[in-house]
Amino acid sequence: MYKIALLQLNLDGNRQTNMTKAKEYITEASKNGANVICLPELYEAFYFCQRENPDYFDFAEPQDDLSFTEFSKLAKKLNSVIIVPFFEKRDRGVYHNSAYMIDADGSKAGIYRKMHIPDDPCYYEKFYFNPGDLGFKAFDNKYGRQGILICWDQWFPEAARLTAMQGAEVLFYPTAIGWHPYEKGEEGDRQHEAWITVQRGHAVANGIYVASVNRVGFENHEQNNEGIQFWGSSFIAGPQGEIISQASDNKEEIIYADIDLQRLENVRRNWPFFRDRRTDFYGGLTEKWGRG
Repeated sequence: MYKIALLQLNLDGNRQTNMTKAKEYITEASKNGANVICLPELYEAFYFCQRENPDYFDFAEPQDDLSFTEFSKLAKKLNSVIIVPFFEKRDRGVYHNSAYMIDADGSKAGIYRKMHIPDDPCYYEKFYFNPGDLGFKAFDNKYGRQGILICWDQWFPEAARLTAMQGAEVLFYPTAIGWHPYEKGEEGDRQHEAWITVQRGHAVANGIYVASVNRVGFENHEQNNEGIQFWGSSFIAGPQGEIISQASDNKEEIIYADIDLQRLENVRRNWPFFRDRRTDFYGGLTEKWGRG
């Protein structure tokens, strides 16, 4: 048994402001007993992907730079595992949307690079990020074994399945998702419910905990841009899809859940989806499309 925490934050500031806020919330979560703590996607800046602006590549940092060194010291001080999503500069012109898992002793338990990269109005991520090349992984740390997937990854059952098959007890989804103001009235409820439903489905299909942590608040940093109302609603679902904890849609907060490994065992014994998988007929999943 161990406790996880999700930090639902408004990150509409500069790197130093956001880092200071993140450290304060992490410290509070640790004091409240959290062993594994996760920040939202791209914590270090406002959500810059609303526009294609070459200047925003300046937000990126190489591995083992400030986002690692600062949170590594904090993880060691608090004896907590911290998941830190960041904008990774791999080399000149090569960038990723990535996340560290920093172990409780300050060491790097693993790194994940976002595999599915969207390209939609106000989510122009293909301009900034190369698709990940590290695959789907779960990482061991002091308290257990968890996997990291990032935002757009959360819509793909293959990503959840492959990460669960690596032995993850929890799927963490650092996220930046919200409404375009012009479509919220007509589409908002359906979009929001679809986002929750698909991830609860990953929890059920894999007999696993799912922890999705979103930004919150309105962000608009370019002229002639509608902006995004990040819908918050961060949540943790249990291995039968039950909502254990959920945040509001309009404020910063921390949510918690206990990860009960015996419950994972019991659910998988009684709902044996992994036993009954027909891997001999799943080869078509590696094709781009199944007709013609």
